[in-house]
Amino acid sequence: MKRKVLVGVTGGIAAYKSAYLVSALVKMGCDVHVLMTEHAREFVTPLTFETLSKNPVTGNMFHRDREWEVEHVSLAKSAEIVVVAPATANFIAKIANGVCDDMLTTTYLASKAPKIICPAMNTAMYEDEVFQKNLDLVKQSGAIVLSPVSGRLACGDVGVGKMIEPDEIAKKVGEVLEMNLDFSGKKVLVTAGATVEEIDGVRFISNHSSGKMGAAIAERFADRGAEVTLICGSVTARLPDNASETVFVSSTHDMYEAVLSRLSEADYIVMAAAPADYTPTEKFDNKVKADELVLHLKKTEDIAFAVGERKRPNAKLAIFSAETENLIDNAKGKLKRKNADLVVANDVTQEGAGFGTDTNIVTIIKKSGESIALEKMPKIQVADRILDALKTV
Repeated sequence: MKRKVLVGVTGGIAAYKSAYLVSALVKMGCDVHVLMTEHAREFVTPLTFETLSKNPVTGNMFHRDREWEVEHVSLAKSAEIVVVAPATANFIAKIANGVCDDMLTTTYLASKAPKIICPAMNTAMYEDEVFQKNLDLVKQSGAIVLSPVSGRLACGDVGVGKMIEPDEIAKKVGEVLEMNLDFSGKKVLVTAGATVEEIDGVRFISNHSSGKMGAAIAERFADRGAEVTLICGSVTARLPDNASETVFVSSTHDMYEAVLSRLSEADYIVMAAAPADYTPTEKFDNKVKADELVLHLKKTEDIAFAVGERKRPNAKLAIFSAETENLIDNAKGKLKRKNADLVVANDVTQEGAGFGTDTNIVTIIKKSGESIALEKMPKIQVADRILDALKTV
């Protein structure tokens, strides 16, 4: 379940950095809602944050363009954490003294969630005695203050006042929410969906893969802090919005090239796609019209085998073995042949498993021989169990 984060943006030049913060939080798997002051809108448009967060930006306390509710109370109650970045001297003075004259200050004071304040301002303002007293009051209220750093400021001065970097703020949010970011700093390559091998201008060879399992794995890797590249063939699944890169391909050869061109940097590779095993030896430009059509097929590239041969020594490879018989023996054979670290075996004939379903029934087999049989569960939960297993191979 996504963690709900409120990000308050006030009117300072550092407001542009808040866009990077929102993006980082979304990639961590957070449901981000942005509240902007009127002055903040002079620096960054609401559309920027709405595009990044996929949620409407709140600002005016009296807008009636949505279903009526006491919105500042609703937002305050539902938030798991409130982050204000940048926090101007004006905003900090208001909350230190209980002033509520806009949506952000009202929501902030109405919320009982943990709060993170990220000051950003001119050095002289930051060092001012009155401001420091206000900042002390904010700290005494229980808010976490992430102090600004030294550097060249927008006004040209050099000194303390630059807002802490968005990645550091996002990291602190993860710590406060006790989010499991165990793959932070890791680069991950995931494949999903079916590939398509063209016969003629309208016909092709493919399979029933929806891409749901691969999409779930990519989403959970990103939720747990990884930088994810998702390579998709033909998919019907909802794709995660927190992958760093999503690449769309058509044929098995296209996927082969896309994977190998990105392989050198990957710490984890999960081959969850279902590439077509065969492709026609001859492809017709136009629709074939005949009473009988005989196709000659040849093997496509074995992407998982190529990855097993070429991956970095410390990189971990997980493959899938979708079978209709001899499940465990076939899966173990693939594990060895393709130099993988674990194989996820599933019998696609079982009810609630395999292509197109929202659930799966799998057995995870590690290179060491350890086997983990999972009951039927949603694919997003299966994804977490696969990630857990990958950490211990």
